[in-house]
Amino acid sequence: MSDATNLVIGRLKSLQKATPSGVPYWMAREIMMALDYREWRDFREVIEKAKSSCTNAGNFVANHFVPMPEMVEIGSGAKRERENFALSKYACYLIAMNGDTSKPEIATAQAYFVEQTYRQETHELRSEEERRLLLRNRVKDANRKLSGAAKDAGVRSAMFGVFQDAGYKGLYDGRGARAIKEKKGISAKEDLLDCVGRAELAANEFRITQTEEKLRIEGIKGEQRAIDTHFSVGKRVRQAIKDIGGTMPELLPAEPSIKKLASKKARVLKGSAESTNES
Repeated sequence: MSDATNLVIGRLKSLQKATPSGVPYWMAREIMMALDYREWRDFREVIEKAKSSCTNAGNFVANHFVPMPEMVEIGSGAKRERENFALSKYACYLIAMNGDTSKPEIATAQAYFVEQTYRQETHELRSEEERRLLLRNRVKDANRKLSGAAKDAGVRSAMFGVFQDAGYKGLYDGRGARAIKEKKGISAKEDLLDCVGRAELAANEFRITQTEEKLRIEGIKGEQRAIDTHFSVGKRVRQAIKDIGGTMPELLPAEPSIKKLASKKARVLKGSAESTNES
């Protein structure tokens, strides 16, 4: 990573605070300066976009953007209250994704908070298999929502395969689903995302959810524009992985099909339910 990238990441780390129970958070006005915003009114617009993204993703805004007004001196010993927020990791991630992408600090923050959010989620789960299964189910749900957004944008059913491949091509350096499976040695009969690991699933979830957000929030209309948008978002996610020093997704190894794990888990749950009923 470059010195500039390390400097921004160091600043973001230094601004992290924690509640008495150890939950990390950041203050909005401090994050604003770290992301090279000089005016609160400009940064406030980014916060509002991030709140909308939070709501559209099915999360409660109040859990991630907590009003935290502060008193500041205005001269002669007088003080006034000014707006501020305590931000969760997820809130910071959404702010980075809705920020001005012409700012190098935003690109670095995107990569940093993607990694931080992913680490937090996986830390809270119990096993590698469970983490992977949960992520795969989330990706399936996100893909359903993306399909709806693509349809609303004007993508015809006959072109859904092209639309989906555009996202893969952006993320996987020009490779569509078939080419990715060939490179990883995955059977043509298998679903690609059933046969990849957690890091790769997380990158694809990121691509999918951000494409849906962009299509809906920007009101993108037209089949080709929607296809181009999916490719562009995939490419941005790829760049974020590169900026943080991660492994490119096409270089990550394939995993055994998640369907076997899902079937095993279903059998365990069924057996547990039957035992409970018998008792």
